[in-house]
Amino acid sequence: MTEAPPYPQPRTCPYEPPPGYAEIGERGPILKVRLYDGREAWMITGYRESRELLTHPNLSSQRTHPNFPIVAPRFRSQIARTLALIAMDPPVHDTYRRYLNPHFSLKAVRRMRPELERIVKGYVDEILDHGPPADLVRLLAVPLPSLVICRHLGVPYEDHEFFQDSSGAVMLGTEEESATAAQNLVDYIDSLVADQVKNPTDGLLGTLVRERVATGDIGHDELVSIALVLLIAAHETTSSSLALGIITLLEHPDQLARLHAGPSLLPGAIEELLRYIATTDLVATRIAKGDIEIAGRTIRDGEPVLVSGTLANRDPAVHGDADVLDITRENPHHVTFGFGIHQCLGQNLARIELEVAFHELLTRIPTMRLAVDVADLPILGAGTVQRVLSLPVEW
Repeated sequence: MTEAPPYPQPRTCPYEPPPGYAEIGERGPILKVRLYDGREAWMITGYRESRELLTHPNLSSQRTHPNFPIVAPRFRSQIARTLALIAMDPPVHDTYRRYLNPHFSLKAVRRMRPELERIVKGYVDEILDHGPPADLVRLLAVPLPSLVICRHLGVPYEDHEFFQDSSGAVMLGTEEESATAAQNLVDYIDSLVADQVKNPTDGLLGTLVRERVATGDIGHDELVSIALVLLIAAHETTSSSLALGIITLLEHPDQLARLHAGPSLLPGAIEELLRYIATTDLVATRIAKGDIEIAGRTIRDGEPVLVSGTLANRDPAVHGDADVLDITRENPHHVTFGFGIHQCLGQNLARIELEVAFHELLTRIPTMRLAVDVADLPILGAGTVQRVLSLPVEW
């Protein structure tokens, strides 16, 4: 029997899969991988198989199951295993999504665009005033999604450094750092919700207090958990996608030139970048709550399951020249935002943030280039969100 390859594996390039993923992909579309604690889990690497599995009724998100796959020690905490939405199955999950969907719909997000454009313009003004070299992580990629989700939720932006640091520690810290940061965030949001109950404002938290907490549809602790998920998810993934997208374009000057020559290509270019980079290496960690037949294999009841967005997005059975970045690709299908009932709630907001940010940067700083070699960029993350710690550019 062939030994199960280890998962996760470290990247050597910010935007490329780890070298060992070539073997995993070749052995897909479904195979066993070995986790850090020695346990094995099924991994789905095929694009079609990922979509099929993510809509299967026997797939569960219940992270409290003893066999649920934990890909790093930091995800063993009680808070990480009981998160609203992410760690829920229907019907409760569906009810919460129904409450939240209108606030993240395409229509709702499009109404935010003029304000987003003003915000991004201000950040790029600061970058230009700073002069080269400028760190785009510190000056744009981190503060932009923080400010946007703060305004959307009704969270005081003056506290942004606290939750930026805390969300980073939750996703990328040690087990102790992650658990401590998560509890600090819970305590902070608990106080915010208590304030909103007394005096609800116009943000999403205040709206949910008026419409759902006051009516008994959502409890206080449930709203705290929902807000925790929205804060972390909206900040970490969008921030990382923005930074990694910039790096990827700068490292592919032919594609960057095509984008400069045809600005109307930008929406499609963003979809291709989302496919190519796969900021969130895994799009799902699940447990089987019944037998699942897929790709000629049987996942048994109680067995752990991982879905690799990185490999599904580069499945050669679906994507021609899958390892090539092509911003004119006709159908840049991807599962970066997941698929099925757990598909990312904030995907519309993430897309518009990326589009506005890329447009402003490429229009106003057309000669932007990396100020260091890409191999010298400090990166964190394996099996979760990929984060670039600094992104110095010049022009």
